[in-house]
Amino acid sequence: MGARSNDPLDAHVPERTCILSRRTGPREELIRLALGPDGSIAPDVRARAPGRGAWIGVSRDELDAANAKGKLKGALARAFRTNDVKVPADLGKRIASALQQATLDRLGMEARAGNLINGSDRVETAARMGKVELLIHASDAAEDGRRKLDQAWRVGGPDEAVAKSGGQGLLFPEDRTILSMALGRENVVHVALTDRAAAARVLHALSRWRAFIDPRAGLGGGAPASGSGSAEELTKE
Repeated sequence: MGARSNDPLDAHVPERTCILSRRTGPREELIRLALGPDGSIAPDVRARAPGRGAWIGVSRDELDAANAKGKLKGALARAFRTNDVKVPADLGKRIASALQQATLDRLGMEARAGNLINGSDRVETAARMGKVELLIHASDAAEDGRRKLDQAWRVGGPDEAVAKSGGQGLLFPEDRTILSMALGRENVVHVALTDRAAAARVLHALSRWRAFIDPRAGLGGGAPASGSGSAEELTKE
């Protein structure tokens, strides 16, 4: 028998199947839905609720369309093996709110841990020194301010972090007011993560949120699982 590898890249990555698109993807990239004792369906974006869960890997637009046409309820009934499921009409909104809160909570935790800085001058200095692992701009950040910090980040690196971002900071889905509230600071327009692990944690939370609310991008990936029915087929009449 060969020696067991200690390489984390060789570790098994748990996968789940989206009940709507029937496509598989890493568990951490999909969104879990939980079934309450009364049959109500609620988002469980941290995947901590007890009992069985159903997983989705589609955008909010696709979910809302499937919900309006009864396709989501049918998929949930099959997943939970019961017809007693109550799907709120605003489930898509609730999921988006939960993903937003998870992202804001993560940013707040990293700020309290000292892994995050803000302020244009501080961020620019850290970027040019190669200390920025992830750069984020509020949605209402001025274009010239974004360009200035993006350029500083490309100059300073680290190269791997810059390459992953396409050479520019991520645009936060909300404006500076929400970002400031999350961090407990005033007028937060630009944020930089200076720790690699912290940057990965924030990027994961932010990417899930952005993928769900952006109709151009779904969460699911990978090869189709056994079964049939694409997201498009599930949402059409």
